[in-house]
Parts: sequence; structure tokens; C-alpha cells
Amino acid sequence: MIRAHEAEAVRAAEAPLLASTATDELMTQAAFAVATEVLRELRRLGARRSGSTVLLLVGGGNNGGDALYAGGYLARRGLQVVAALCTDRPHERGLAAARSAGVRVRPVLDDDGRPRGEELAVLADRAGVWVDGLTGIGARGGLREPLAGIVTALADQRALMPDEPTVVAVDVPSGIGVDDGTVPGPVLRADVTVTMGAAKPGLLVQPAEALAGRVVVVDIGLAPHLGEPALRRLTPADVADLLPAPVATDHKYTRGVLGLVAGSTTYPGAAVLAAAGALRTGLGMVRYLGPDAVARMIHARFPEVVVGSGRVQAWALGSGIDPDDDARADDVRDALRRALDDGVPAVLDAGALALAPERLAPTTVLTPHAGELARLLIARGEETGRAAVEAAPLELARRAAALTGAVVLLKGPTTVVAAPGGATLSQADGTPWLATAGTGDVLAGVLGALLAVRGEDLAGGQDPEGLLTAELAAAAALVHGRAGARASDGGPVTALQVADAVPGVVAALLADR
Repeated sequence: MIRAHEAEAVRAAEAPLLASTATDELMTQAAFAVATEVLRELRRLGARRSGSTVLLLVGGGNNGGDALYAGGYLARRGLQVVAALCTDRPHERGLAAARSAGVRVRPVLDDDGRPRGEELAVLADRAGVWVDGLTGIGARGGLREPLAGIVTALADQRALMPDEPTVVAVDVPSGIGVDDGTVPGPVLRADVTVTMGAAKPGLLVQPAEALAGRVVVVDIGLAPHLGEPALRRLTPADVADLLPAPVATDHKYTRGVLGLVAGSTTYPGAAVLAAAGALRTGLGMVRYLGPDAVARMIHARFPEVVVGSGRVQAWALGSGIDPDDDARADDVRDALRRALDDGVPAVLDAGALALAPERLAPTTVLTPHAGELARLLIARGEETGRAAVEAAPLELARRAAALTGAVVLLKGPTTVVAAPGGATLSQADGTPWLATAGTGDVLAGVLGALLAVRGEDLAGGQDPEGLLTAELAAAAALVHGRAGARASDGGPVTALQVADAVPGVVAALLADR
């Protein structure tokens, strides 16, 4: 499991280590990790170490010190290293160490604190790797001048260079929202981010995640001092632990039964896709409630689906249903009422989102995309819109969970899952090819199946803060994302192909357990 901690927690965890260790020991440890990643990138690019040029973008504070110490390591290994001082207060000991190792130091601010743009551009043009040590986790809000202008100019220059330099960020790409993943101003997009002590939430959620590149977490001994994470990301091993494999004494009822209210005469395929996602995930039975024409369509593809009501361990509601379709809206409301009265978990997708009451159980999962989450929040008195959700998905998913009392699975390039009790997870396991019609219906089925299989652990108020429910929602996102990547194999994919790939993903997860 990847655990991300907010800046304040990391800085508090560093304090006792800084007080008990030798001068700059943590900094030199971090710098060695940065230097190692620079060398790894050079090897990947096929560049010779000796003669390769590295540009250090040095700001004030510890991140600038990390960059300077890293530059010293690289210079001693035969690289040409230039430190562009973008501050008038560089880390003194780091600067001295860099100079003694042969790093060439170039101040790039004039006497008035403004950047010498032409000089910086020449230095940047000559370097194959840029090390971003401009700001660290202590920065708040967007970059201020002169750093904002420096980053903007470098980003523009990089985009025009025929051989785009690799950027290695120290701790975080300068300018991102460290705790919330927002991008309040210019950011120099990183290819690799070497983050110290623990991942930061901003590296694991959009839009900042897209600017972080490959994230490398360096263990500097903070774990015993960090406390509970602000954000988690499940690994395949975590998901395998959440998926109970059948045993010899199981039968279809002990494996979980999912009630499915999905599809309509206008959108019948949504019910087929949700059923496909559920069946492929490995539950005992799917019960379908809906129009006869849709039921016949499901039966033509999946004759094992049972039509009609009966006892279930979870519900999946709303895929392919227009909330203005009174008959189908009533079906959703009736099923949701039963779920809430019986203490049974439920997935509310698509049309069911607009039919949800103000407050829900923590074992209910809402699965909106950005536009649907904006409408859900507006209906509850929040002033927002789709663009606002896309700019701050972590904040607004958490807000929606608090307002509704349900777990919120916000779909997007990175899935954010927020529980009403405060637990938050993010998953980025899929492929952009999943952005196609019907894949959300498959996800609703996969999630419904996982809730049904673990129904006994969720029933009757056993998950009061929504923690297990949120973990199962994140697990569904991982299974669905990996199925999409497997089915796509780098090319276009259809929703049914994603569903068909789910059993292979589940089998691989369980085999590695």
C-alpha cells in the first residue's frame, strides 16, 4: 500500500530526526537518492555519464540544499553540473559542498531580484537533465515571482527544444498543491519526482499527478513518526487480500447475490454491461429487476442471470436509467429504500445519483464523473461546476462524502474514493482508452459484485465510517483499470472487452496472494 502524508505531518516527523542527527544528514541522504535517479535517467536515455550536463534549478530552503548536494554527488561522478541560483539565499552548506565538488555556480537573478532570462535560457539549452529544487513542501499557493516567471519561461523553452530535457523534481514539482493536488499556477512538469520520507497527496491525485511523472519514495526513517496517512493507494497485493476466493463448501448464495436495477428501453445495453462486470468478477448470482425487453437482452448474453426479486447482499442501481423515466426512477427508489432498510450496501451510478436522498448509509457508494459530482453538490447547496471538480477532485470528493454520508468514487484519469469517516484513496490503474461508452456500467457491476461478495462484512451497520466500503470501491477501480489495460493492449477497447478481461485480472491478483 502506498501511504501519502500531508506536508505538516511530514515536517513534524522530520523534526526529531533533525534534532538527533548530524548536520545535514537527512539532506545528504535525500540528495544521494536524487543523484541516483538522475543517473538512472541518463542510463535510460543512453547518455554517457561523463560529459553529460545537469542543470540544478536552486531555490531557497531545504529543497535547494538537496539539489546542491545532489549536484555535488553527480559532479564527483564525472558529470558537468551547473547550479542556477534562483534565490539570493541559497542553502549555505549545500552551496559550499557543491562548489567543492566542482559544480559551476551561476546566479541568475539581477540586483533587483529579477531573472536574467537570456543567461538562464542558455544554461537550460545546454543541459540534458534539469533538477527542480525551486520549492518544497512548505510552499503554499501558486509560485510567486521571480520563480513563477522562471518556471513559465523554462516550460516554454522546453516545449520548443528538439531533444526535450528530462526533469527530476526534488520532493514535489515546484508549484503544485502538495496536500490537495491542485495546480494553482505554473509548474515545471517532471519526468521523475523523488519524494522524501513518504508520498504526498498531491502526487497521487489529479491534476498535479499528471505533472509528477514517475514517483520515487525515499525512506529516510520517518515512518514511525508519521501517524495515519491522509491518502492511500491500494496495490495489487492489497486488493488480493480484499477478494475472498471460493472454498469447497461455498455455493451461489454464500458467494454473494447482487440485485441489479439498470438499463431501460432507451439504454438497454447498460444493463448488459453492468451484468457482465458483475458476473466476470466472481459473485454467486445476479438478480435483475427491469423491463422484460431488457431482461430478454440480458438473457441472450447471460442466461444465468435470474429475473425477479429475492434476497440480495448488495445492489447496483442506476446504470442506463434516465431519472426522468418515472417507472425506472421508481424502481431505483424502491430498491434503494430496501437497501437502506435492510442495511445492505448499494452502488448508485448514473441516473440513480439524482434520485438519492440527502443522506445515505456509509455502505452506499456513489460513482459520479466530474459533471455528475458537480450536479450532486449543486443540489445540496454548493456553488461549483465541472471545471471546479476537475481542478480540485480530492477536496470536492471529500466534501460530497461529508454531505451525503456515503462513499464517493469520483471517476476520472485518477479515481478518488472518499469515505464519510474521512478515509481517502486514489487509484490510477487504467488506460486513457477506458474513456469510452459503457465502461462506467462495467465498473458499477464490478463494484456491486465486490460489495455482494463481502456483504456479510458490511451488513447491518458494520462499517460505520465507510472504511471497508471505500477500500472495496478502490479495489473495484483497480480491477476495472487493469482489465481495461489488459483488454486494450495499447489500442482501442470496448466496454464488453473490458468486462471479458476481468476474470484474468482477478485470477492474477489471487495467484500472487
